[in-house]
Amino acid sequence: MNTDESLGFFITWTVYGTHLQGDLRGWRQRRKGNQLPKPRLAKWRQDQLKHPIILLSVDQRVIVEQECQKHCDHRNWHLWAVNARTNHVHVVATAKGYSGKAVRDQLKANGTRGLREQWIEFRERPVWTVGGDWECVNNEEDLESAILYATDGQDRK
Repeated sequence: MNTDESLGFFITWTVYGTHLQGDLRGWRQRRKGNQLPKPRLAKWRQDQLKHPIILLSVDQRVIVEQECQKHCDHRNWHLWAVNARTNHVHVVATAKGYSGKAVRDQLKANGTRGLREQWIEFRERPVWTVGGDWECVNNEEDLESAILYATDGQDRK
């Protein structure tokens, strides 16, 4: 993939334990795309969790969004949209010369640091699900759609 051709990335990651493999809402398998629900797999994954699920409060969501903005400013990336929800985060950003995975991982790491600095319950445990999703945004129409979904799409359901 040539990241220079992409207008940006639409990135999503979830809070630890909130969207497991097999999930009834559907899920994605690495290198295999969207998958149908598998309730037995979801139950097994849930039973494997080592920590309780902590949904993000309003204050915690603000910190995650601020950390994303600060990191994008530091890297000279353009942050088109960021929306931290109780159980996931959406970001639309342009980061020339970086892969979507690198952008996602750096933003997650900075969000983690921000949460751990202020809330003891996030220390010594995972904050996010491993990985997350990212898609290249290759044209202006898709960029507008991604921004709209990230900022308003969840509230329209």
